[in-house]
Amino acid sequence: MQIIQRIPVKQVLTEASRQKLKDRFQGEYGRLKQECEQLLFEQKKLEKKREFSKIDVGKRFSAEIKKRKDKMKQSEQLLEQLNVLPNDSELVIDEVESLVTIEVGDRFDEQVFDPQIIIKDGIVIRAR
Repeated sequence: MQIIQRIPVKQVLTEASRQKLKDRFQGEYGRLKQECEQLLFEQKKLEKKREFSKIDVGKRFSAEIKKRKDKMKQSEQLLEQLNVLPNDSELVIDEVESLVTIEVGDRFDEQVFDPQIIIKDGIVIRAR
């Protein structure tokens, strides 16, 4: 039997990876902020049109804006962690899905509950 499993991707912090991650998280934050501003602009534009209900437009746009603001908070938290964690610490930076084959007789707790991918300076150093 095959199942789909989410696997965390961890980055071992070095000076080089720390700077790349800072740039990445700051870029994501800026992009998300710009998207929020664009959504607010589009919301105001649609609210002025009579063919759409202000309430429906407001609900839909506020849900999208909330998603982006949540991601912005996540980027801020990751940036804070980057500033606090020492070199050689592991930081979860992503999550991927993997297809896992489970057979009769497999140790379920080992196969399913502790998979992870560890990266150092862009190179996978461990995958389990």
